[in-house]
Formats: sequence, C-alpha cells, structure tokens
Amino acid sequence: MQIFVTGASGFVGGAATRALIAHGHKVVAMSRSERSDAAIMDMGAKPVRCDLESLEPAHMKGCKAVVHCAAFVEAWGPRDAWFEANVLGTQHVLDAARTAGIRRFIHIGTEAAIVHGQDIHDADETYPLSPNSRFPYCATKAQAELRVRAANEPGGMETIVLRPRFIWGPGDTTLLPAVEAMAKSGQWMWIGGGKAMTSTTYIDNLVQAIELALTKGRGGEAYFILDDGNISMKDIITGMASSRGLALPDKSIPAWIADIAGMVCEGIWRLFSLKGMPPLTAHAAMVMSRDCTLNGAKARAELGYKPVVTVAEGLKALKKANAKS
Repeated sequence: MQIFVTGASGFVGGAATRALIAHGHKVVAMSRSERSDAAIMDMGAKPVRCDLESLEPAHMKGCKAVVHCAAFVEAWGPRDAWFEANVLGTQHVLDAARTAGIRRFIHIGTEAAIVHGQDIHDADETYPLSPNSRFPYCATKAQAELRVRAANEPGGMETIVLRPRFIWGPGDTTLLPAVEAMAKSGQWMWIGGGKAMTSTTYIDNLVQAIELALTKGRGGEAYFILDDGNISMKDIITGMASSRGLALPDKSIPAWIADIAGMVCEGIWRLFSLKGMPPLTAHAAMVMSRDCTLNGAKARAELGYKPVVTVAEGLKALKKANAKS
C-alpha cells in the first residue's frame, strides 16, 4: 500500500515511516525543508515539498491511506500556533485527502483531548472531549479530533483516531531531552512528589497500532493506545533519565504551588513578550501533578491491538539506544 505521512521527520511520524517501509509499504511524506528531505529519503520514503497550509490533493497521488502525525506539540508558543497547526492544519489535510480519494485516514490524537485540568481514572473512549479546555494544546487536539471523526464517510474515506498517552522511547525529541536539560541545569523539581499515576505509550506500541489501523477499526471511532499497566510519574521519568545516566534529585513542590507558578510565569512572559520558554507552564504543572489512567480495552477488541513491548523492556531498549548515541 502507498501511504502519505505528515510529520515524518518527527518522533512518531519517523518511527511510523520506518516501520511501514520495513513491512513492505511505500511512503510519501510531507517535507518542509531540504533537511527534512534528506531525513525522509534516508528512511526510504519519498519526500514531497509542502506544509500543512500548502498541501494539495496531487501530493497524495497514488496513496490509499494517510497517517497524520504532524501537530504543534510545543509547551510554549504564539497564542494562535496550536489552533493554526492542530485544527486548521488537520482540516486542510482532511480536505486534501478526501479530494485525493484516500480510503483510510489515521489521525494521531492524544488523551490530552479529554483534559481540562482534572484527575482522570480508568477513562475509556466514552469520556467527553474538552474542546474548551483552558490549555491550548488540549483544546485544539479535541477540536481537531471532532473534525476528523465528523469527516468519516462510510463507503468513502474512513477516519480513525489513535490516542496515545505520554509517548516515550528511543528517538524522543521532546520529553527526555527536556528532562535532561533541566537536570543538568539544576532546575529539575518534582511536582507533588511525582506521585501522579499515568498510563504510557511506548513508541513501538503506537507504531503497531498505526499499522493495525490501516485495515482494522471502525470508521469515526477513537482508540486509546497504551502500554500494559499504569506507573507513577516519578518511576517512569526516573527510569527514562537513568537511561541517560542521570540521577534526578528528590526535591519537590506541592501541586497547588506549581499551578500558580505556571500561570504566573505564563502571564509574565506574555505581558512582557519575553523570549524563550517560561521555566514552568500551567500545562506542564498540570500534566506532572494529575493522575491520568486510561482503559485500552476498545483497541484490544476492535483493532486487535496488544502491546509488543513492556515498560521494563522499553526502558532497557532506551538505555541501549542512548548508549549508542
């Protein structure tokens, strides 16, 4: 099958592209620069120079499926950055895919689409979305998912949403690098002692779900894609940091103080148009201090999904990968 991938030069898109090619598929990938061209060709895929705004149906010629991984996932940025990329960008990809005759549209969503700052325990896919969340990333991913699911056309383009939580593993360009930078600068601090419980998604497990979703799953539906079991923030992040030879300090601040500090930092950065990222954002404070455990039974039943890598195995693989880098 020939598949069009957005975000192929990123963590998830890159892993998906490599796996799809390894399993005999042809991949055409959106590329925004010469650097991305080179990275995509190194994976064995064909780069097509465009972005979420300039993407045209012709760029998807010959493709049967789309795997939409591109998103604005940064913790900080211009106020409209999340909406433009996550909502308008997704809508543009949907429109181009429909015109191009795409049969299967796989959208990489996130559990953040149900988050507005609350603790979440054993939630399944019936849990309501939060398109009006006060956190821009959460709100825009919910809004994007609503558009993807509404675009489902039985007999036409079928749309599937995969919702990973806390994606981790070799190749991570966001989470572990941020932890490492803070640890080395002496800024690392736990929130609420790192006691918050979370579901997680190892990258190989997500890639397996993407491959399954090419032919399985009900159109217009969303699926949580998870590792087996739940783990505390302290245990998973400590394990990830250890793979880089880092020992994180035990110092911690209460969640309520972190919430206030995150809002204050954001307010100051916005008010004075300061460059760089605030030392703490409201979203980061929330993620680190709230329980978020999810139920993945639906993906097991309808996609035939089962994690191929355990958390323990993933940590070993991460350590091995980091030893080579």
